[in-house]
Amino acid sequence: MLLPNDPAQPTGSTSDAPSKLEIDASRNFPGWLLEQKVSLAFTTYQTGKLFFVGVQDNGRLSIFERTFNRCMGLYADSAAENLYMSSLYQLWRFTPAFQQGQQFEGFDKLYVPQVGYTTGDIDIHDIALAADNTPIFVSTLFSCIAKLSDTHSFTPLWKPPWISKLAAEDRCHLNGLAMVDGKPRYVTSVSQSDVAEGWREHRHSGGILFDLATNEVVVDGLCMPHSPRVYRNKIWLLDSGSGYFGYADIRAGKFERVAFCPGFLRGLCFVGDYAIVGMSLGRHNKTFQGLPLDKYLADKQAASRCGLQVIDLNTGSVVHGFRLSGVVEELYDVVALPGVKRPMALGFKSDQIRHLVSIDGSAIKN
Repeated sequence: MLLPNDPAQPTGSTSDAPSKLEIDASRNFPGWLLEQKVSLAFTTYQTGKLFFVGVQDNGRLSIFERTFNRCMGLYADSAAENLYMSSLYQLWRFTPAFQQGQQFEGFDKLYVPQVGYTTGDIDIHDIALAADNTPIFVSTLFSCIAKLSDTHSFTPLWKPPWISKLAAEDRCHLNGLAMVDGKPRYVTSVSQSDVAEGWREHRHSGGILFDLATNEVVVDGLCMPHSPRVYRNKIWLLDSGSGYFGYADIRAGKFERVAFCPGFLRGLCFVGDYAIVGMSLGRHNKTFQGLPLDKYLADKQAASRCGLQVIDLNTGSVVHGFRLSGVVEELYDVVALPGVKRPMALGFKSDQIRHLVSIDGSAIKN
């Protein structure tokens, strides 16, 4: 599937869209989305794109994208009614423009960037909602978990015990956040360094999963871990630098591998008996070179990929794939949108956001 640079295309491409992006999906992937009654959204912060993946009425994939500078963290509530996304210096809340059961130009969900919070460039990674439905997030630059502030860039909520002070230094590359009962419970960090960008010297085996409730490291020896998630009484995460998806065995203090994915892993969500994992190509710099992933790819005679893989939790098998090639090389986050068949969103690069008005649950063009 080739996405042209044409704002009239059903992909939702805008005037600054990439001139060439190829997307290939496994043959039964659209059917799986329909079967699970779900669509997906993911961010590609390297190219600044928010993508939506659904199914058209003719059974073909629907790919829709919007541009947001350095979009990364993504969170959708259980009803897919609120979508939160971080960008270069803001955190956005998207809300639907019309009620469930209605459509707009063939799309059954139209997300509008309704509220934007200006945080400054604090490098927001994972986002979640607290028990009171307020967004909290990881500020990787300041090595802390934080929430929004009415008067400041953010309000710090927690910093790791090894971090001596808040500083804009990305000391340990704290990145991932998992919630339990509406509270932050687990985080992933590339290291326990307490100096500016000290994590870069610990990429191969300095990564940890940390339990905020017990204030201790529960799994160590990880390679650039990301995306911890609590699902069905297990703590799942990505050992990004090795390419493995798995879960934490807290009693043994080990990471149990479930499936290998050929790429640098970031972004994880779940749909029923399946996990959806995001993959990125490795960067051509020192940070991403010489990781265990390189050896595993060579052993398996495989090349790294950018895209999504759907993994059966019961067997550990990859059952569906979604691959991007061309200008998009890195993904950060992915979320499932339950009950949504074909989503889209308004952006700021076309006049559509100016001319589309929502009144009493209906979307109207003016």
